[in-house]
Amino acid sequence: MRNVKSQMSKVRDIFMVLSSLLTMTLINLSLRAIAKQSIALSIILILLFFNSGIAHDIVPGKPQKQPIALTGATIHIVSNGNIENGVIIFDKGKITAVGGNEITLPQNAKVIDISGKHVYPGLISPASWLGLIEIGAVRATKDVTESGDINPSAKAAVAYNPDSEVIPTVRSNGVTSALIFPKGRLISGTSSLVMLDGWTIEDAELKGSVGVHIEWPNMRVDTFMKTEKQIKEAAKKNKKELQKLEKAFSEARQYWLARNNKNRKIDFRWEAMLPVFDQKTPLIIKANEYKQIESAISFCQKENVKMVLFGGADSWRLTALLKKYNIPVILRPVHSLPTRQDDDYDLPYKLPSLLHQAGVKFCLSNSGNSFHTKDLNLPFQAATSVAFGLDKNIALRSLTLSTAEILGVDKLVGSLEVGKDATLVVSTGDILDMRNNNIEYEFIQGKMVDLDNKHKQLYRKYMQKYGE
Repeated sequence: MRNVKSQMSKVRDIFMVLSSLLTMTLINLSLRAIAKQSIALSIILILLFFNSGIAHDIVPGKPQKQPIALTGATIHIVSNGNIENGVIIFDKGKITAVGGNEITLPQNAKVIDISGKHVYPGLISPASWLGLIEIGAVRATKDVTESGDINPSAKAAVAYNPDSEVIPTVRSNGVTSALIFPKGRLISGTSSLVMLDGWTIEDAELKGSVGVHIEWPNMRVDTFMKTEKQIKEAAKKNKKELQKLEKAFSEARQYWLARNNKNRKIDFRWEAMLPVFDQKTPLIIKANEYKQIESAISFCQKENVKMVLFGGADSWRLTALLKKYNIPVILRPVHSLPTRQDDDYDLPYKLPSLLHQAGVKFCLSNSGNSFHTKDLNLPFQAATSVAFGLDKNIALRSLTLSTAEILGVDKLVGSLEVGKDATLVVSTGDILDMRNNNIEYEFIQGKMVDLDNKHKQLYRKYMQKYGE
């Protein structure tokens, strides 16, 4: 074993030396190009240098070549209970059989005995910047915001980087797909649902246009430590932003009404809004405060468009309205602080339970200031909600099937049913429990995913130093 480690250490040392030489070469060439005022060449070399440091070397999974049968585990179907000592078979990326001992295994199947373990649908993050941001403190690695306030045509998938080092760290904890969305003021752009494995965005994209995202204007003014003049200015700004949003929708609707006019001038901003007015694509509106949510709902009813609420800190105050208009909620992180001083300390923890009791459809997100890294802990958001009153099966559903339903992909993913994509994970224990959550296998559309990542690589590295 020590000989193997010694050989691996030598190979790693050689690789590090070669990487250092390449890096120094690129730096020297860049400096020379700059000195010679060769701007184009210097930019290319700098990009080569930079990209060599942020792309992971994990190879995407290969398409399934033969049927695969997982046997002996507890299968969490989500849509219809669990199967103990079950069997699940998938072929060509689709689930072909789910059941118990009555299932006949194909003769050419690759059988993987996972007795005592658990099979779950792949978890879905409904709000993420994965592949759009690499290092939050480095501007050159952030491609999440478009200039201007009205950008419905800004599609997040265009900027997606499937080689991000962050992606493998997230999927190794059971998250197999994520809704990536643009950030911005008012109409920020269009989101896409991507699978967390693939060579290119074309490989990874599961649904190209999921929703048009809106940052709803503030409806109240924070008067704390403000002068009367500042309060008036803030109120005026809020009103101006709402008027700007209403004007944009008025123009977009006129464009929609004239869509059959062959002589009309193409405006790509409003082209992105056509599915919204056709009610094929929802508005995903970020709003947390009571009056914000109320205003957003009123606006969507007036415009006759579908709405998904994102954030929803005060959604428990408006459950009757949300239920009346069948508006689902992508909740802000359970691991959050209350928004008001007089709120219960555990309000964010029990918010999922309150919505479930009121009959409001919801799913959980881990959307914070670091949307691209916090997805790793998505299953533990659900675990906290269980500790504060939410049924465990509903908590699992809020990470899988409920999310798929809200995003319009429940015919493909979200549960382990025949005909759906073979996108699933195998855990040694309860996927919601950080004490025994350990993902051993992961399949995305039948492709076995390499579960290695930067965290594990660093662990192995420093075990060489401190573990012997």
